[in-house]
Amino acid sequence: MKLLLINGNTDPAITARVLQHAQAALPRLGLSAELHAVTARFGARYIASRASAAIAGHAVLEALAEHGAGMDGIIIACFGDPGLDAAKELAGVPLVGMAEASLAVARAAQRRIGFITGGAAWVPMLEEFCLSRGLPAGQVLVRAVAPDGARIAADPEGAVAELAEAVRAAAADGAEAVVLGGAGLAGLAPAVAAASGVAVLDSLHCALLAVMQAAVPARAAGVRTVGLSAALEGWMAG
Repeated sequence: MKLLLINGNTDPAITARVLQHAQAALPRLGLSAELHAVTARFGARYIASRASAAIAGHAVLEALAEHGAGMDGIIIACFGDPGLDAAKELAGVPLVGMAEASLAVARAAQRRIGFITGGAAWVPMLEEFCLSRGLPAGQVLVRAVAPDGARIAADPEGAVAELAEAVRAAAADGAEAVVLGGAGLAGLAPAVAAASGVAVLDSLHCALLAVMQAAVPARAAGVRTVGLSAALEGWMAG
């Protein structure tokens, strides 16, 4: 099985981090796949606002069009899942986002979920995402530490204590399943779980599990477009 990881951020170091941790996770999860990773061609170095998330949605679609051919599954490898529904419409193969997959895995195990991520701007954005996925307010507790994902990725060990404190607080407030979300936070779940004393799910692991189980979607009918890249124009035309 060939899987494509699309990083909607434009920082190639984040892409390399996600790919490294995904490759390490596969055997631990009992999965086997050939992984390929690509970085968004344009947009924010690390998504941390509504505007940058909107731009990333376009960049994700372009990356899908340029690199999606021949893939058996696709993961939008940045939490918040920019362009998720549009990408599903075009993909023609199983496609999941890290936040969507984390909700599914956590909901299967527990009733109330905690999302822990980096950057305060993500709190309302993720709350709205959860509502769009049918989870009522209060069923998902969204908490963020001050450093955004890019800063956490630059010094992951230095962020463990602050992330662990946020995890403990979410658990104390009733979160029964806690997810550590974000491309820049990939691979930190074991250290944060050990420091907090709370079981923690890794959003990248959730996405790997989910894409293997996802059904093949129907491909949307082709549409004519103006001003897009040649690859995306061709992909949308079907």
